[in-house]
Amino acid sequence: MPEPTISRMMETFMQYDVFGMCNALFDLQAEADYGMLDDLGLTPGGMHLLDAEQHAALVTRIRPHIVNEAAGGSGANTMMGIATLGGTACFTSRVGTDEFGPAYRQSLAEAGVKPNLAEGSGRTGLCVVLITPDQQRTMCTFLGEGRNLAPSDVSLADLRLSRLLYVTGYLWDTESQMQAVQTALTEAQRRAIPIALSLSDTFCIERHRDDFRLLLDDCVSIIFGNEDEARMLTDCSDPHEAAASLGSNGRTAFVTLGSRGALIGHDGYVMHVDAAPVEPVDTTGAGDAFAAGVLYGLTHGMPHRDAAAAGSKLAAAVVGRLGPRPPARS
Repeated sequence: MPEPTISRMMETFMQYDVFGMCNALFDLQAEADYGMLDDLGLTPGGMHLLDAEQHAALVTRIRPHIVNEAAGGSGANTMMGIATLGGTACFTSRVGTDEFGPAYRQSLAEAGVKPNLAEGSGRTGLCVVLITPDQQRTMCTFLGEGRNLAPSDVSLADLRLSRLLYVTGYLWDTESQMQAVQTALTEAQRRAIPIALSLSDTFCIERHRDDFRLLLDDCVSIIFGNEDEARMLTDCSDPHEAAASLGSNGRTAFVTLGSRGALIGHDGYVMHVDAAPVEPVDTTGAGDAFAAGVLYGLTHGMPHRDAAAAGSKLAAAVVGRLGPRPPARS
């Protein structure tokens, strides 16, 4: 019998497919009427960023009307998607000492994701979706303790046991978060662990365009974004040109096009992958699920096209139901 190679021996020590970092946001869905929205000063159907005082008032008001709750946030959704496919993942963020901190930790663990969650003295981040009788959704986000993520909160031991590091653009909003990300990036580079970046949102690019461009040149090998984000970062008007630009200099880019599928940019070439057929119900979390499928595929030896197809299939599973995550594995 041939002796195992060094790379195969190292593979046996890998415990996680993906080490994820993002803001921890506990998802709450609650029934509401327009009188409640008016009392809380919320615009029906709008997206609202809450401060601590607004958060406290909102939680008190909706508590009897909560219909669903689970760990959430973009990066956590992606890690839970990987677990749904049978992969392994851990998730790094920060929660508070309130009731939602332990609930977030438990929800992640039940989904098959190891919770690497530091605990601060403040409140846990929340993403509250208020559903009125006409099924309109009003979203309220409180970032909470996630904004205080610090370098000491990053488990370098678990990162060393991971095949890939995944970070999101949301982590560039505070100096503390950026330092935590840099700690992880430095260790990943030292250990030759591939680094994947999600551009997250156009407002992240507006604020941190130069930082993201430096990351692409310095250490990122896999990048995720939708066509608007890709065009904004590259200053390209065409998504194919943006995918080609992002997928150059040794990088691979996955650019989603909604119902039109996705583009893969690699070595300056661009491939198209069709979207999986689905009757859309709720598009929330589709991009997170696509990234989960791709990351699962890449860490399990799939070619880029097959990994993107896995991402499209998982995204369709999310779009075809309410909520930002696919159904749990049976």
